[in-house]
Amino acid sequence: MSSETLKNYPLPELEYYKIYGRTDESQYPLPLFFNGSGIEVNVTGSELWIDVEVDYDVYEPWIFTKLNDAFMSRQMLTKGSHSICLFRGMSPSEVKNMKFFRELQAMDGDKNCRLLVKGFRSDGFFLPVSEKRYKLEFLGDSLTSGEGTYGAVGDNDWLPMYMSFSHDYTSMVADALDADFRIISHGGWGVLCGWDNDPRHNIPSCYEKICGISKGEVFESLGADKPYRFRDWKPDAIIVNLGTNDDAAFKQPPFTVPGTGETFGLRSNPDSSYNENDLELFKQAVIDFLFMLRRNNPDSHIVWAYGMYEYTLTFPITDAMNRYRKMSGDTNVAFLQLQDTPADAMGARSHPGVKMHEQAAKKISEYLRKRLDA
Repeated sequence: MSSETLKNYPLPELEYYKIYGRTDESQYPLPLFFNGSGIEVNVTGSELWIDVEVDYDVYEPWIFTKLNDAFMSRQMLTKGSHSICLFRGMSPSEVKNMKFFRELQAMDGDKNCRLLVKGFRSDGFFLPVSEKRYKLEFLGDSLTSGEGTYGAVGDNDWLPMYMSFSHDYTSMVADALDADFRIISHGGWGVLCGWDNDPRHNIPSCYEKICGISKGEVFESLGADKPYRFRDWKPDAIIVNLGTNDDAAFKQPPFTVPGTGETFGLRSNPDSSYNENDLELFKQAVIDFLFMLRRNNPDSHIVWAYGMYEYTLTFPITDAMNRYRKMSGDTNVAFLQLQDTPADAMGARSHPGVKMHEQAAKKISEYLRKRLDA
């Protein structure tokens, strides 16, 4: 079929579709800020295209697609306006389920990295999209951004093509539980600070904005800095996978914040143990974050899943969680120990490979299935 015979469906004129991920739905074109953010449609017809706008200074967005819940494609996008063919030549009368996802995490290091959805073109009709059984929110670092799940062992360049949602444990858990999901993650970030002791790089500081990770005029214009409306999407469970980078910070020199001269550093003792005062700062950050999560999500089960890449902060995290329970009376929180990744199961960038993500997903899914079905 010639592309001239396809009907154009701008997103504001399309009745049936489903949005994944935190975004400002009043925007047109629709911004996809996070890894795992995307759009789903059910459509008849033989052909379907999606129209997008892309820009960046350094880090190009990557996307992947699923057709009838089967992995179909993965690619990088270049700058400009693009029409991407999602399928063509298919049986016109049958209903096809199509999902289009952003692979790349929200990028704080590129003030212009954006992916916007304008609409679709098709010769078919769009039909309602079904609701999922559960809603899950994932909060984390490079593990939750799927860093290293693509690429050869030994590849160590920090590039978008090595990050993913498609091979990450988050997508596997969502599929296993038939769950809608939202992800907030950034490589190198922690609960208190980043891996290099940068105190600006912590997930709690951006949690209450739509996309507090992405800064600057471009993202403000797209609604990223707006307060997030928690009441509009209530997760059944929140999965926190943080602490790996806070642990790394104890082994790094202090960080000086550009422009302010402020310095921050978590210290280790001469015997490599944690400085007790600084360890207390970390524990307090865990406690404060749990209070923040509960304040905004009064009914969600909170599980702190930790240990895919070393597990040395397990006892400080569990101690902080016990203190939070005692202070708050909140018993709807739990800790889940994940298996550390052995050397022969690493992927690219010295990060856990796909098999370890599968293993983590299995453990999280089994735990949540029992908890949420109880």
